[in-house]
Amino acid sequence: GGPQEAQLVRNLRAEGAVWQETVMPWGEEAAGYLAISRFVAPDGWLCLAPVAVHPYWQGEGRGQFMVAQAVEEFSKKLKRFMVVVGDGKFYRRCGFLATRAARLTSPYGTENTLLIGPHMSVPTETLIYPKAFAKLT
Repeated sequence: GGPQEAQLVRNLRAEGAVWQETVMPWGEEAAGYLAISRFVAPDGWLCLAPVAVHPYWQGEGRGQFMVAQAVEEFSKKLKRFMVVVGDGKFYRRCGFLATRAARLTSPYGTENTLLIGPHMSVPTETLIYPKAFAKLT
């Protein structure tokens, strides 16, 4: 990612909103990074952001592998809902569905919002992101 994503990570850490961070190493550098943050509301919901893959490794499935691992652990094993805002084509391959996010209310709209969770419901919820996300606009 770029400076905006790096600042988002610093802000999420400072806010104490990071649930987990994953770094995919590449020698002494990072091939990929993802953060999972806690929503302010609904309680217990998680947000997958940011996700970044070094340009050298893009298109080889490494980002999809990282996201799939996160999805497996948090949405399926821990039975939590996880939201992502981004490229629907990419995130659908990881199990996220836009149709499941159709009744969510989000400050970022729902056009690129996708949801995955422990069952196939289509919940009606208002998403309240950590303050760190508001600093992006």
